[in-house]
Amino acid sequence: MTDERLGDDLLPAIQRLPARSGVIFRHYHLEAAARKLLFGQVMRICRRRGHVLLLAGDERTAMRWHADGFHQRSQRASRLLHSAPVHDAREIAGVKAAGPDLLLLSPVYATNSHPGARPLGPLAFNRLAKLVLSSRIIALGGMNRRNAQMLSPRLIHGWAAIDAFKKKTA
Repeated sequence: MTDERLGDDLLPAIQRLPARSGVIFRHYHLEAAARKLLFGQVMRICRRRGHVLLLAGDERTAMRWHADGFHQRSQRASRLLHSAPVHDAREIAGVKAAGPDLLLLSPVYATNSHPGARPLGPLAFNRLAKLVLSSRIIALGGMNRRNAQMLSPRLIHGWAAIDAFKKKTA
């Protein structure tokens, strides 16, 4: 997941991802033209590295920008790869009809993206993940390699993060 917290490390962080990873481009804070320009830079790296690139936003914009898909809670099926954010059983039920390909279930652990939000923890995360049969689950919220290993590999397709990909400075 991208956002302004990555700063100048955004493009190098995407280059450091394992080949064939996925990137959800957010950067909501930018004006439309600047956001599209940065999206283009990210897309060039993603294409070179074989990454899947989703635009956080509506399907129509994702199609215009040549994204591989979009990230948004939607009520209808899509021709593009579709991921949706969910946080509880009600939200999971609300997106099931659209049949998104991926559900980002969060926050698993405490996260800088939503300070003060109550994390699910591994047990509640697993309980909610079991409600989903039609989509792949991506764990989000305070995720890193160590935290991902605490979740059932049978229930998650992968994990997403922002801070885990920031370049470490000593």
